[in-house]
Amino acid sequence: MVRAMALQEDQPRVTDETPIEDVLIGERENWMDGPPHELFARCRHECPVHWSSHLTEWPNEAGFHSVTTWDDVRTVSMDWETYSSELGGIMALTDSVMPLEMQRGMFIAQDPPKHDRLKAMFQRGFTPKRIAEHEDRIRKIVREQIDSLATDRPVNLVDEFAQPIVTRVICSFTGTDPVDDAVWARLLNEVMAGGDPDINPDGPQAIMERVVPEIFERCQQLIDARRAEPKDDLITVLVQAEVDGSKLEDWEIVMGFMLLMLAGNDSTKSTVCSAIKALLEHPEEKQKLLDDPSLVSSAVEESLRMFPAFSHFRRTATRDVQLNNAAIKQGEKVIMWYVSSNRDETKYEDPDRFDAERDPDHQAFGAGGRHFCLGAALARLELKIMLEEILGRYPNMQIAGDCRYVESPFINQLKTLPVRLEPAAA
Repeated sequence: MVRAMALQEDQPRVTDETPIEDVLIGERENWMDGPPHELFARCRHECPVHWSSHLTEWPNEAGFHSVTTWDDVRTVSMDWETYSSELGGIMALTDSVMPLEMQRGMFIAQDPPKHDRLKAMFQRGFTPKRIAEHEDRIRKIVREQIDSLATDRPVNLVDEFAQPIVTRVICSFTGTDPVDDAVWARLLNEVMAGGDPDINPDGPQAIMERVVPEIFERCQQLIDARRAEPKDDLITVLVQAEVDGSKLEDWEIVMGFMLLMLAGNDSTKSTVCSAIKALLEHPEEKQKLLDDPSLVSSAVEESLRMFPAFSHFRRTATRDVQLNNAAIKQGEKVIMWYVSSNRDETKYEDPDRFDAERDPDHQAFGAGGRHFCLGAALARLELKIMLEEILGRYPNMQIAGDCRYVESPFINQLKTLPVRLEPAAA
């Protein structure tokens, strides 16, 4: 077992020569340009379950084990009795940004049997039938947003294409008013990218001081409105639903609503922007989709593999356990790095190459077990439609500036994707 010693603040950035035992994976410097794929490749080869002693920015947080291979991530994901979501929450930071008790209000940070009961209730809003009924509506949303894009200047596809689409789609499920889409997008981005100075200039402390209270207030207004006048939306489903003969408390509805909005806002936006960037950087792969649009579904799966929206989720060991020759003690953090497991060389040939025809199995929606993403079908449908429509309208678009990533070891997301749109030849 390799345990990382604390790096001095004046030490240089991690390089290929830095001993793996001296690396602190969660340090901001490793995530300025997206996930540190070379570092994770080293971990998979030299130390597949790696220990980082601390997080420099968060001195009150304990260290963590990094699980970096496909098989080990699946082992952790499948064994909720040994690796708990509820004991310490689902993020590397236990209490520093979102308090543990608040995390536990969301079913993603609960263990069975409570997790199973609540998730089943929320699943009612994301049945295959309900999602299929939204396909025409989603395509209309996408086309209208493409219609609004400027062609006389570079456009940032993150803010001007992906963001308004994913916000409107998830809000159409939950039942919020379209006039509030921009407000919801701002609030959700400030929560998920709380450490990025461009997206949340007030800093992480603002999440609990300002952002979450506003989300709670707005959600409570929705709950009150649906009790008075039910509609065909998820908030109404939750207001009327019962668990073991009892209706959900308002705070349970709020936390479930918040989870679905956060996931719906970030997941598809993250992956579709990285997918477009990859296609523009590899025109031969883009051409495959233009020549044979039926390959878009395969490209969606490859995009999910290479660019999972969430870099990690966390578990906490409920007992002393061995994982791939690493000793994990009861109560220690165990981080599943999907940005690493999805590029495991033992699972994929040439894993860092974008291959639109690969159609891979992947762990972007989780690695199996109870916590598999309930919105996976919706995300796949959104990604397929967004790629079909943007490539169909602007097959010759080109990157027109610097592509910058959100500074975060949690969300794997571009914050700028400037492109110049060039329509298909007449």
